[in-house]
Formats: sequence, C-alpha cells, structure tokens
Amino acid sequence: GMEEAPPPTSPAGLSAYVAVSQLLGLTLLVTTGAWLGRYRGGVAWHSSLQFNVHPLCMVLGMVFLQGDALLVYRVFRHEAKRSTKALHALLHGLALLIALVGIVAVFESHRAKGIPDMYSLHSWCGMATFVLYLLQWLLGCGFFLFPGASFSLRSRYKPHHIFFGVSLFILSIAACLLGITEMLLFKISDSYSHFVPEGILANTLGMLLVAFGLVVGYVLTRDDWKRPPLAEELALSMDFKTLTEGESPGDGS
Repeated sequence: GMEEAPPPTSPAGLSAYVAVSQLLGLTLLVTTGAWLGRYRGGVAWHSSLQFNVHPLCMVLGMVFLQGDALLVYRVFRHEAKRSTKALHALLHGLALLIALVGIVAVFESHRAKGIPDMYSLHSWCGMATFVLYLLQWLLGCGFFLFPGASFSLRSRYKPHHIFFGVSLFILSIAACLLGITEMLLFKISDSYSHFVPEGILANTLGMLLVAFGLVVGYVLTRDDWKRPPLAEELALSMDFKTLTEGESPGDGS
C-alpha cells in the first residue's frame, strides 16, 4: 500500500533559534527583576516602589510577549491558520494589557511624587509606540480576525501589517534602551562612569534586549522559515481569486 506521509516537522535551525529566543526572553525578565530587586528596592503597587512596576511590565509586555506573538506563525507551522491567528492576536492583546498597567504605574508614580509627565524622549518614543501598537492590533483584528473583510482587502493590507509589526517591535526595544539610560542617569549619575555593578547589570539588560530583538528578527526574516500555506488555505484563496476576478461559480458549467 501507499506509504504514510511523515508527520510535518520544523526546520532544525528554526527550532534552535526559537529555543535561544525563549532562553533570552526569560533571561530578560530575570535580569529586569534582579535589577529592580537588588538595586531599586523591589516592586509594589501602592507605595514609593510603584514606579518599578513600569520597567517590569514594559519588558514583559512590549518586548517578550510581543516578540513571541510575532513568532507564532513560525512555531505553529502546521496548526489551523485560524487558531494560530487567534493565538497571535491573544498574545498581542495580553502584551497591550500588561503594557497599559506599566503606563498607569508610571503616571500614578509621577503624580504621587509631583514629577512632570511626558517631557522626555523616552516617553515620547514609548507613548508613540504604545498608541501605534494599539492601533495596529485593532486594525489587525478588524482585517484578519473578523470575517467581514474581503480577501482582496486582506491581501492588500497584509504587507503593511507585517512592516508595521516588525517596526513596532524594533521601536519597543529602542524605547526600552532609552528608558534604561534615563533611569541610570537619574539614579546613579555620579557613580555610573566608575563601572559600578548596577550600571553593568543595567547595560547587560540593554544588550540582552538587543540580542532578543536580533534573534526574533532573524527568525522572522528568513524566507525559508515562513509558514507554508496548508492545502485548504491554497484552495480557499483560489476560490476567492475566482470570485474576485468576476467569474460566478456557475460559469464553468
């Protein structure tokens, strides 16, 4: 009889890169926690430590979860497109919620301490990134998740969605680097130039953020690692093509 088709697998290199990305992502969170815990007094909501919720939430939401949301189409290569899409949207939604908590934390902390808001380059880049990220998520849900959008509209919007998705991920990491720099110059400006442990740890966090971005970016941009369309997706897009090119299904009879 006919041979059983082997179960579909991921390219070996892809699995290795994804594993490294997850290791880096967890290291990011541990390093952020270590910095805040060891040198900044830890994390609490209703106290003078409320500010520290901000860096933790932004790294978790806008970097780690956002990065992982971008990777789902590479990792879940053979699952139904619809469920992969839902996971993509869900992870981005979760990232947005966590980031929102982080933004509320910094505004409340500023209000409690009488510090002005939104004057620094970090805050401008960060807020722009968050607002565009929310917009991108809403547009993505509107075009791809809800059945209303036509196939041609989806395929026209898709390259824009991909470009802005990668751009916002890069911008998020850039905003983190600006934030780390700002915090070090506020807190340890006198000792930073002496290579004190806090400065080295925070610089290391910055380099880990860059490394995470590079690994995720590499996985996303390798053409041969893109998700192969499943048979039913190809059939579906052919049907839509026929419909959108003005032939009614009955014409072929």
